[in-house]
Order: sequence, then C-alpha cells, then structure tokens
Amino acid sequence: MSLNDLTYQIRGAIFTVFKELGPGLLESVYEAALMYELHKMGLNARSQVGLPVVYKGIKLELGYRIDVLVENHIIIEIKSVEFLHNVHKKQLLSYLKLSDKKLGLLVNFNVSKLVDNESLVRVIN
Repeated sequence: MSLNDLTYQIRGAIFTVFKELGPGLLESVYEAALMYELHKMGLNARSQVGLPVVYKGIKLELGYRIDVLVENHIIIEIKSVEFLHNVHKKQLLSYLKLSDKKLGLLVNFNVSKLVDNESLVRVIN
C-alpha cells in the first residue's frame, strides 16, 4: 500500500472518531478511539511508542513518545487544544527526524470542524 493510500485510510479513521466524539475531550480519549478504528481497518497501529534521543552516537537517558505509529511508516500526533501552533508542527517534524520516518499527521480534535491544513496537517520530513 502506498503512503498516500495509507494516509487516506488514516484520515477516514480520524474523521470517524471526530464525527462520533466531537470536540473537547482529552487527547487520550481520541487516541484510544483512533486505535480502535485503525485496528478495525486491519492496520498495524501502536500507541505511545518510545522515541529515544541519540546525540553524537550516544543514546540519552530520556526520550519522547509517538502518540500513534501506523504500519511503522506514519506518525500521528494528536492534540486537543484551542489552536494548532507552529511549535506543534515542529514537534512532529522533530519526531519524524528522530525516528527516520517520512510522513506524519498532526490532528487537533478540539475544533468545531476538521479542516485540512488547519486542524489536520500533513507534515513531511
């Protein structure tokens, strides 16, 4: 399956979750519901995937967590905030670089309507 086809399926799952739950809930609720939808579609998805930081060849004793990793290719960063800011896009871009992945989706569920490039953003490394 191409990354575009996979992204299309993921977006469908995101819209299903948003339609069912609406805005205003915790990120963890959207994450759990999205995991359910992705698994229902037969996709390999993992949540809260550890992302270590390697500095000059040394693994630092800290790290980050990827909200959702789909088919080991696409990172989904989930937010439930008033507005997405550039720092959220930069966070996802950093996760993509650290994990050596090419594509991520940033989604903000705390909106009245999911809109491309506003509350649902595709980020490419």
